[in-house]
Amino acid sequence: MHLFALNIPDLLISLWRGTLPCDPNDDKDSWDWAVLVGDVWKTHGEDVARATKYLPGCFDRPPRNPAEKMNSGYKAQEFLTYLYVLCPALLRDILPEKYWTHFCKFVAGLRIVWQRKIPREQLILAHRLFCEFAEEFKVLYYQRKASRLHFCRQSIHALPHIVPETIRIGPGGYRSQWTLERTIGNLGEEIKQHSNPYANLSQRGMRRCRVNALTAMIPALAPEKPLPHGSLNLENGLVLLRPRDEYCQTIEGIYGTTIREYFEEEEGETAQEGWKPRVARWGRLRLPNGQIVRSVLKESQLTSPRLARNVKYCAEDDDHMHYAEVQFFFQAKINRTSETKSLALVSVYSDPDADLLQESFGTVAQCDYFGEEALEVIDITQIQAGVAMIPIGDEGAYFVGEKLGFNISLMGGVEEDIEEE
Repeated sequence: MHLFALNIPDLLISLWRGTLPCDPNDDKDSWDWAVLVGDVWKTHGEDVARATKYLPGCFDRPPRNPAEKMNSGYKAQEFLTYLYVLCPALLRDILPEKYWTHFCKFVAGLRIVWQRKIPREQLILAHRLFCEFAEEFKVLYYQRKASRLHFCRQSIHALPHIVPETIRIGPGGYRSQWTLERTIGNLGEEIKQHSNPYANLSQRGMRRCRVNALTAMIPALAPEKPLPHGSLNLENGLVLLRPRDEYCQTIEGIYGTTIREYFEEEEGETAQEGWKPRVARWGRLRLPNGQIVRSVLKESQLTSPRLARNVKYCAEDDDHMHYAEVQFFFQAKINRTSETKSLALVSVYSDPDADLLQESFGTVAQCDYFGEEALEVIDITQIQAGVAMIPIGDEGAYFVGEKLGFNISLMGGVEEDIEEE
């Protein structure tokens, strides 16, 4: 955890800001990578702060403006989101190209080893990326100069050993410090006798162990948290959540036309002229991974929400991931099969820019947003996860942000809190 969340960020950001100590035999004017200075650094920090609105709640603590808060208790989670989710896209037009592609190579390898389950071919790729990054770091930054020997920290040397150690003892999520540090924090909060804290801490730890052992033997002692009133529990861990229309609504305009075309395709026949669909709209959906996906219907009722209405889904006719903005959820009965389906009306983003995706080693997926011009009805079982879609560059362009290590947090049963409506 400390290698990726603290050590590497400290080195790279110090290089880009030009704040590393400069040897008397060196010259900072020759540091062409030191571009995050002056107004550029200030503007970059504002771009990071603006991204907060577009990060769903599953991202936990969003990164604050690094130009203002980097030295004010910046948390490890903030560094992870800032450097490995936002920076590949935000630094594209700031860092010189050779340094940007070099950085993207590292982020691509990191995202692979941060998974809970890692296929063998991805491990091989990650090892190649880490080795190339470490070797190219010496060429690009260190440049074989004795005056820059302090650039080559142990964190750079450790990278080629990441994948062999992952093969030997398993993915990093299984041996991360997050669990231990979280437990230390929880037990510290439970201390009641501050006059004798260590004895009290040991008693709290012993009580925790006893409760966990009893719960493991008798699961009924820890019943599941009931779902909110008015929710609809579907199969496979999917739950439709309020707000919900009290009565079915007639769907007008392009929304109604899109739903009508979906019904016609499913039924295999043309609907009567003038027929308009009537459905009861739902505002939220809980996914099997514990995420809460909202919709435009829900977020239009909120004041300054952190947007959680974008999803990635797998289309029925191919294996590629697509990205979409959810307008609302609904259920409909297909007469031909007498089946009630749970569906979502979504606005589909374009496929990611293929050239940029290749140049960034898969770390920057930039899509265009078409709004009502790209409406589609999908089955909610196709939805894989909620994602962030963060605006960048030209109007209508967004890049995809996925929470780093989200599937690892599921090991501890972490789920987003469901607010009552």
